[in-house]
Amino acid sequence: MKNSFLAVWLAAGCTGEAPERPVPVADVQELMVSVLEPAAETYWDGVGEILTEEGVHQFRPLTEEDWTSLRNAAFVLAESGNLLMMDGRARDCGDWMAHSRTMVETGRLALDAVDRRNADAVFDAGAEVYYACRDCHARYAAETLRPSDPHSGNGR
Repeated sequence: MKNSFLAVWLAAGCTGEAPERPVPVADVQELMVSVLEPAAETYWDGVGEILTEEGVHQFRPLTEEDWTSLRNAAFVLAESGNLLMMDGRARDCGDWMAHSRTMVETGRLALDAVDRRNADAVFDAGAEVYYACRDCHARYAAETLRPSDPHSGNGR
């Protein structure tokens, strides 16, 4: 009797129709150019060093706005992995999904570094994001890798 009541109660919220599935607006190329790449660039530009004739210039997040921008970029990176797994975008159920899950995981790593306000960890997480991008591109978009990248197939 208890199970019957539970089943009726759970079914009361459903219309009997299948839930609506998400419908992609952007294809993978548009998602990369408009969503993922800008977020990655924002994240990578958050912490680093530039060597000039005058010496080494470090840049780090200094303001609350800087940290918020990095945090937003990390969220976009993590959620972009989920967006890449959607029907209509996923290229296959094997490597594509594994690479997409890696983007979710590295995005979470990036978010954790920001939440800890640890600039060195932000830098290190940025490297992990880069490796995740590079490894996926080596499999699915080798033409987008830098010629000097050993994963491009034409490394020097």
